[in-house]
Amino acid sequence: MAKEHKRPDGRKFDELRKMIAKVGVVPNADGSAMFAFGDTVAIAAVYGPRQLHPQHMQDPSTGILRCNYDLLSFSVYDRKKPGPSRRSQEISKVTEWALLPAVDLSAFPNTVVDVQIYILQADAGTRTAGINAASMALAHAGIPMKDLVCSVALGKNDQQLIVDLTKEEEDYHEGEGATDFAIAKLANHDEWTLMQMDGKIQPERVKELLELANKVCAEICTVQTKALKSVVETGDEK
Repeated sequence: MAKEHKRPDGRKFDELRKMIAKVGVVPNADGSAMFAFGDTVAIAAVYGPRQLHPQHMQDPSTGILRCNYDLLSFSVYDRKKPGPSRRSQEISKVTEWALLPAVDLSAFPNTVVDVQIYILQADAGTRTAGINAASMALAHAGIPMKDLVCSVALGKNDQQLIVDLTKEEEDYHEGEGATDFAIAKLANHDEWTLMQMDGKIQPERVKELLELANKVCAEICTVQTKALKSVVETGDEK
């Protein structure tokens, strides 16, 4: 029987860090939200639909979604160099792909919806927290959506499958080592919009990992929905 390694923060293998979600955090945006997994905090602001320039990039059949992800310089222990990096550009595109199946921009031809995502504080899971915040911000902006998008990073602590990795768990190198498997899915549909893995996992365990992802995504959706409903119930403006 495989030895079960304890998690550094004492959580159970299928337990998420404390989640905090709020909407309306950026007053001048068309929609905005904050989502946190423990010490990882992301904010997202949505602007649009608005006319897309230059004109040759316009699509007469639909609007386009454009995402920009960035870690703020003070969000990590080793100060990050300001400005976009290759990693932030990659995550921007991955985030766009993860969100696209949820939105319907066909009513807004020749326009763009810009989603700006900033990581205020980082302890792993930044792309997944950013996707959760962006999904809420799009809903808050009134963009037509098929569903919310829920995202989380899963992995291994040696051989034990775990959810919502911290930086310490991402850097785990004993035994079989760590695996970071970032996923995103439509909250109420059996449709995965992101599967991105760093590390190794046996093919036969992927099904087990996705079942675990399904379970915790339902918890994430509950937190997202509660935050969005609170704005409607209180009558707060965007």
